[in-house]
Amino acid sequence: MTLARAFRIQAAANRLANHRIAQALSALAPADFHAPRVGFFPSLAATLNHVLGVDRYYVGALHGETDGHEAWARFVPATTAAEWAARQADSDQRLLAFCTALTEAGCAAEVAMPRGGGRVQRDSTGAVLMHLFMHQHHHRGQAHTMLTGAGLAAPQLDEFMMPSEAHLRAADMAALGLDETAIYGP
Repeated sequence: MTLARAFRIQAAANRLANHRIAQALSALAPADFHAPRVGFFPSLAATLNHVLGVDRYYVGALHGETDGHEAWARFVPATTAAEWAARQADSDQRLLAFCTALTEAGCAAEVAMPRGGGRVQRDSTGAVLMHLFMHQHHHRGQAHTMLTGAGLAAPQLDEFMMPSEAHLRAADMAALGLDETAIYGP
């Protein structure tokens, strides 16, 4: 498996996992989205908005946007689960489109990430994607625990990676209009 294909699978798994979290959130009372929870961030809203804000920053940088620091400062958190789900879906689609078009040479390309004060961090596309996917897994795991603490059946989030597990993601892939072969290969 090439690195570019692995990133494409990660981006699809990210989209599927966030789709399942959004479905779980739809059963949550609106006040429970902001209710205090145990975690690095003190609520589902704060945790998921953090993921969204960071995703938007890095996905923007991957697409060559140069206003990342300013965009981060302008970020307005979603106030409802439905709003978060829609905005996260848009971000996930941008990431998936980027990774779908990614080549092996593109994995080594430099990404410039404005950090404020004139400082620009530079890393390879592959390093940025690895960091971004780890960040998503880390905080999405916390949201998963918070969903359980809210009395909901937390969704299965870790079955998307293996090509042989298509039957476990088929309904979500169809609901999202994703092509199994385009992402996972023949």
